[in-house]
Amino acid sequence: MISAPRYRPTNKTVLHYTDASVFGGAEQMIVTLLANIDRGRWDPVLVHHGDSGLAELLERARLARIPTLQIGREQTGRDIGHLIRQTRPAIFHAHLRWPLACEEGLIAAARARTPGVVATQQLFVPPASRRGLLRHKLVSLAVDRYIAVSHHMGASLRDACFWGERKVRVVHNGTDLGAFREDARGNTQMNLPLSLVDGRPVVLTVARLVPQKGVQCLLEAAARLPDVLFLVAGEGPDRAALEQKAIGDGVGQRVVFLGHRRDVPQLLARCDVFVLPSLYEGLPVSVIEAMAAGKPVIATRVGGIEEAVKDRITGLLVPPADGTALAEALQCLLADRRLAQALGAQARVRADLEFSAEIVASRTTHIYESLVKNVPGSRVPKTVEPFTVNRGAARQRVASR
Repeated sequence: MISAPRYRPTNKTVLHYTDASVFGGAEQMIVTLLANIDRGRWDPVLVHHGDSGLAELLERARLARIPTLQIGREQTGRDIGHLIRQTRPAIFHAHLRWPLACEEGLIAAARARTPGVVATQQLFVPPASRRGLLRHKLVSLAVDRYIAVSHHMGASLRDACFWGERKVRVVHNGTDLGAFREDARGNTQMNLPLSLVDGRPVVLTVARLVPQKGVQCLLEAAARLPDVLFLVAGEGPDRAALEQKAIGDGVGQRVVFLGHRRDVPQLLARCDVFVLPSLYEGLPVSVIEAMAAGKPVIATRVGGIEEAVKDRITGLLVPPADGTALAEALQCLLADRRLAQALGAQARVRADLEFSAEIVASRTTHIYESLVKNVPGSRVPKTVEPFTVNRGAARQRVASR
């Protein structure tokens, strides 16, 4: 069933679809894009399932005045196909948090001959089997443009798609830089329990508590730094196990799990160093937020992180799953405040230049323009790349370009 408020489609409609069931970094980027897209040129609509874990996504969409449409999970492809026939969007944009996410929606959009089918890939681990790779390649036939959030991911994604060189574009993630400026953060101390504000150095991690984020490695580093307070903001299925491990390792009083927080700018203002010890990544939003706040970042040398954090320029990079190296990097920055401040200042400059929400929206809509420039009624700048829309039922138009 489709549940929707009154909504009148236009030839500028973009259906943004997510099949996520929880709010994480990928969903945060959906909101960032929707809030900053040119509403004079495009009419964004968010299509989602009715999971309770998406409450924050829907609230933020409402605050940004984005219409939302809810569909059921049992007949996803059928319902999306019906929705597309009703709204006749110019663009169908799926947001993928794993390689084969949203596949039913992408296939339905292709079958409905949507002028532009776009998929943003937030995290991509190449399929381990030949069967998995073939399945991904077949789904890629439905997609006109993949948006990879890092060049590292883009290289892997091209190898896993038919005509990947022609389909894959890179648009780095970004954030609302203004939210992390000092005049927008308000009172920074009262957002933490008073018992934590005791003068110790503060290390902050913002992450979903799943194995990918490497929080176990953070606990190993914490055991080597007895005079440091570690704050971990985020929820996830591993929280209880991580809290028990912290107690077992003797760091339970110094590693505080804060749960899901909506005051990340204030937490960043309170910390001395931001750490993200991920085992693999696309391009994590939390790192970009820390850079925007002018904080020195220590992160692992994985995925697209190196495209944001430049070692010893905007932060420090360490090997993944290496608690000793992480502790040494932390000790270095906590002991050398001048270095930490210099890295944080350069991080803020880089965030301003490369990772603003406005840049993300502009580069994404440029891709839209290139796909629909021949659609009647569209107004397209003359600077977009050449592209000819030719909707063959077998989706072979890419091969002819």
